[in-house]
Order: sequence, then C-alpha cells, then structure tokens
Amino acid sequence: MAIDNEIYQNFKIAFENRCFKLLTQAYQTSLTRNVIQLDWNENDISSELHEYIKVNPLRSKWKVSSNVEAHLPIAISKLKGFSATFPRIDFRLTSFMSAFEYEYFFEAKNLKERDSALKRRYIDTGIDNFTSGKYKEGSLVGYVLDGVTVNTIDGINKLLKKDSRGTERLIRKLNVLHSDYYESEHSKIGTIKHFLLNFVPI
Repeated sequence: MAIDNEIYQNFKIAFENRCFKLLTQAYQTSLTRNVIQLDWNENDISSELHEYIKVNPLRSKWKVSSNVEAHLPIAISKLKGFSATFPRIDFRLTSFMSAFEYEYFFEAKNLKERDSALKRRYIDTGIDNFTSGKYKEGSLVGYVLDGVTVNTIDGINKLLKKDSRGTERLIRKLNVLHSDYYESEHSKIGTIKHFLLNFVPI
C-alpha cells in the first residue's frame, strides 16, 4: 500500500509540473501573439490561454485533457437547479498516468497595482477558496493588467497583514518555468502556489 501511495505521489508531482509548463508556455505564446487586451475580463484571458494550452503539442504527448470554467461538485441536496450552485474554477486539467487519474486546477483573478478591490478579491475569492477547501489540488493565477507585479504582490501582502494574516504573505520563490512565481503558507492546507502573469507592455 505504501508503494502505491509513493507511486501516486510521484506521478502527481510530475503531472502538476506538466500543468505548470502548459500554463507558462500558453502565457509566453500570448505575449508573442499580443492578442490579450488590458481591459479584458479574467474569463476572456482564461479562454485565450486555454486555446494555447489546447494546441500545445506537449498536451497531446502527455495525454492531458483540459477545459475552462469547470464545475466542482459538492455534497448538496439534488433539487432542480442544484448544479448552478456548484463552485466553478477557471482551468481543469486531467490525465491518466499508470492506473491513476490526476486532476489539477487553476483559479485566475485579474489584478492591478492601483486597484485595492481586485487585490481584496484575490484574497477573498482566491486564497480563501483554497484555504476553506472549496478548491483543491490547484494554484492561483494572477493576471496583472496594470503596474508592476512586485508592487501588486506588496499590496496583497499589506491587505493580509491588515487582516492579521501576515504569516500567509506571498513570498517569491525560484521556479525554472516562470520568474513571477510566489508561494504562501497556510495552517489548514499548507502551501498555495501563485503564478503572476503580467500582460502590461514593457
């Protein structure tokens, strides 16, 4: 049983890294094509990135399925309209490796350096949806549409400190796939990974 769990965990880590690679390569493609506009809604940006994920040859090679706006079923009474109450998450990637099925999710939020409401939303409907258990097995993606990424992160951290959650601040970490990568630590769930994708022209 321990061997099965070890195999599962090794495949899980490998699958997560593949998901990160697909996301970051989609971001790089979007910068090259210069299609994404700074006034787009986050669902617009997610849809565009998803198109690049779908056509990436690595996705086919790795046999990864992907979709946007995935429902996350929860245990509720099944009355008419019940599915409309399910939480939704922006990206869902799945794959079978060995005898196991793996799922990974990305929740995306628009961010602007000079918009405190968007930073607050990143915390309340991003970070908190993971710490509450509403979202599992996933990472947060911040679409930076104004300003500098590090200043935007500083603004999020100030709000966390104001909420007496300074220990949950986002800390920049080394990631070979993406330079604007952060992690935050949370007592209930451990680490949340954050990929900040800046679309502001240099």
